[in-house]
Amino acid sequence: MKNPKPKEWTAEKWSQGYIADYKPFMFVDGEGVRCSIYVSGCLFACEGCFNKAIQNFKYGTPFTQELEDQIFADLRHDSVQGLTLLGGEPFLNTQVCLKLVNRFRDEFGKSKDIWSWSGYTFEELLLETEDKLELLSQIDVLVDGRFELAKRDLTLQFRGSSNQRIIDVKQSLDKGKVVIWEKCIDKDRA
Repeated sequence: MKNPKPKEWTAEKWSQGYIADYKPFMFVDGEGVRCSIYVSGCLFACEGCFNKAIQNFKYGTPFTQELEDQIFADLRHDSVQGLTLLGGEPFLNTQVCLKLVNRFRDEFGKSKDIWSWSGYTFEELLLETEDKLELLSQIDVLVDGRFELAKRDLTLQFRGSSNQRIIDVKQSLDKGKVVIWEKCIDKDRA
């Protein structure tokens, strides 16, 4: 597993604008029914990564306007609670992710939510590049931290290892410290 210095890894340098997968109407990538986009490319290289193939920044297909329009057609369904950004590493694919979240906020405001998973911790993201900070500011819930095989716990809600946290981003930014998502069912281990 790799640990970058602040601003060492930039989306501008690494992202190729590729998408590993898009899965509409998912029930496992956050609360409620979600449309999940898996971006390609990750540098963390966590041991035991369950999406190892998509660590490659050119895995999958290029992100297209056609795919974006399909995602938004799916998001408009009343049953869909929101958008989920996964990977790969969303914060190393800000060109794609910011385009999606900005359109999402323009179209849905706060009526639907955005979740993201990241190998970065919340604290690390606060020291990062402007594009990463902009993306973070648009996310409602962040599952943060690298997957640690030695801390794997399959009983955790929305996480693979006990070091990862489910964070209420808006409250955390407002309070200047991590605030765990209020619906976390295992807060004592969050």
